[in-house]
Amino acid sequence: MELKDFYIGKAFNAYEFFGAHLCEEGVMFRVYAPSAKGIALIGEFNDWQGESMNRQGQSGVYSLLCPEAKKGQMYKYRIYQADGGVVEHCDPYGFGMELRPNSASIIVDLNEYQFKDAAWIEKRNLNHNQPMNIYEVHLGSWRTNPDNENGWYNYSEIADKLIAYVKEEGYTHIEFLPLSEHPADCSWGYQVTGFFSPTSRYGTASQLKELVDKCHRAGIGVIMDFVPVHFAMDYYALANFDGTKLYEYPPSDVSQSEWGTCNFIHSRGEVCSFLQSSANYWLKEFHFDGLRMDAISNALYWMGDPNRGVNDCTVKFLKNMNAGLHRLNPGAMLIAEDSTSFLKVTAPVEYEGLGFDYKWDMGWMNDTLDYFRTPPEERSKHYHKLTFSMMYFYNECYLLPFSHDEVVHGKATIMQKMWGGYEDKFKQCKALYTYMYTHPGKKLNFMGNEIGQFREWDEKREQDWDLLKYPAHDSFHEYVKVLNQLYLHHPALYEDEYNRKSFRWLEVNAAAESIYIYERRQVACDSENNTAPKSLIIALNLSDHTYESFEFGVDEEITIREILNSDTDLYGGTTPQGEDLPIKAQASVIGEKPYFIDICLAPFSAKIFEVISSRTSDVLVNGGDKKEQQHRPVHIGGRIAPAKRDRARRRSR
Repeated sequence: MELKDFYIGKAFNAYEFFGAHLCEEGVMFRVYAPSAKGIALIGEFNDWQGESMNRQGQSGVYSLLCPEAKKGQMYKYRIYQADGGVVEHCDPYGFGMELRPNSASIIVDLNEYQFKDAAWIEKRNLNHNQPMNIYEVHLGSWRTNPDNENGWYNYSEIADKLIAYVKEEGYTHIEFLPLSEHPADCSWGYQVTGFFSPTSRYGTASQLKELVDKCHRAGIGVIMDFVPVHFAMDYYALANFDGTKLYEYPPSDVSQSEWGTCNFIHSRGEVCSFLQSSANYWLKEFHFDGLRMDAISNALYWMGDPNRGVNDCTVKFLKNMNAGLHRLNPGAMLIAEDSTSFLKVTAPVEYEGLGFDYKWDMGWMNDTLDYFRTPPEERSKHYHKLTFSMMYFYNECYLLPFSHDEVVHGKATIMQKMWGGYEDKFKQCKALYTYMYTHPGKKLNFMGNEIGQFREWDEKREQDWDLLKYPAHDSFHEYVKVLNQLYLHHPALYEDEYNRKSFRWLEVNAAAESIYIYERRQVACDSENNTAPKSLIIALNLSDHTYESFEFGVDEEITIREILNSDTDLYGGTTPQGEDLPIKAQASVIGEKPYFIDICLAPFSAKIFEVISSRTSDVLVNGGDKKEQQHRPVHIGGRIAPAKRDRARRRSR
């Protein structure tokens, strides 16, 4: 690392210089504390008595080669601060830390574990035209260990259990809540003290690498939450490090975040180098396939408030960091948790974007859950809460999240949020997840959601796996598993999903009936295998009425076949599982379309149909000319314009 790059915020490998590094002569320690009056290295190797470190001129860097120090030993820096105080700090670049409440850093050999995932790393990419179904996990409460007083499995112990479950369920990636060292269990890892230290709750750096390696060899990607906006205020960590506000803002109305933490000051080059080196460290040294960056809203705007204006220094930092991480880690994904309407979050930096690959669609999540909370008799007035997302979907590369934030602290679980009584909640939750998995965008689901958990998430307790003994939960779990597999195996649900031609509404004006029908389709045919684009039609009845005959218009003489029905008795519904007979479109004008299809829909249900033949597909398969037809709803004032329709064709009871 060039110190000049460190000072001006261009370094991505500062951890290779700072921290504790094993060498032939012992261990080399380096720390940055420009305003300190002096620093002593204390640790197990000198009985915590301290040895003065050498200051390198005016650089602010203190260093010491310690022949007695060895791997696995603990150490701290005793910093004689500019204000006259003396404080013992952990190493900002330490690669290991003690278990809370202790706070010493630990000497770690970063080369101890040898990865065996070269084939995975070589082929990984940003998944834009591939399915990406993320299982979000808090490692300490997915499963608890009866043989550990805190209930934790270590990284190695949990690897096989977690991988087997994720593979069986049909997820493509695991996203871990932050695994950086943190002092308070209740912060879930979002208030960090060790930005380069895997939390000792679950073991060592080598054991974490083993977990990631095993995931890759099993075909599972791994994402970690990363916190570039704020840090824990604990005295032994970054706060007031050398007696000055080195990493944080000076006392002001922006110095502390809404979570009671210190906000990073991104206008300092040393802080930018620290953070982007940390991000690069997790991607390079631990082979994570992506970072989900927390609280980006608070980075873009002062204190997360658009009324206070854009934080230009932090925006510049995000652009530089993301561009550098992409350059250094091809195929690794950068995901923004951002609830604002800031433009070009997922556009490349060279096109004036922030350089993220995906953005959480918080608007979709909030609108969707609000709709499903609404009593059926009021849903007609809120009909377009479920259509609005497609008005802005193509502005960014969105990811649809039902995350940990939605199931904690009085918010109620996803299942609880559904309107109605016990049985109606299960029906609606199956329809909800059908909507999620057939809506364009990548998917993220927090652990416990897939079993219909009613208890809000508590980091001290494992998930309520015993619920699977009850038929309603077991059938719901099976339904989500089937949805996962359907998503993985139908390219119409993920190929070219950020292309407007891959989605179209077929029924988007049935507010009185609370029915939505839309098509997901591949954009291009496979000319080499002489096959036409595949498409699926999805029908949602989110009312409490049965529609024995519901007709919707289509443009072609197509034939469809039902491939999934949330109301079948196989998944705890009322419809007997029977033969899925083809349904052929009939010639008759509905609205402005020359054909119609007649289907039956149970209350609070979803159906997915596969288009098995059409005139267009026949022409394509036979090598004829392809005539692309575009059918887009007309937008009026941010809503979908009403269509002409013969309402008499709908029969309900």
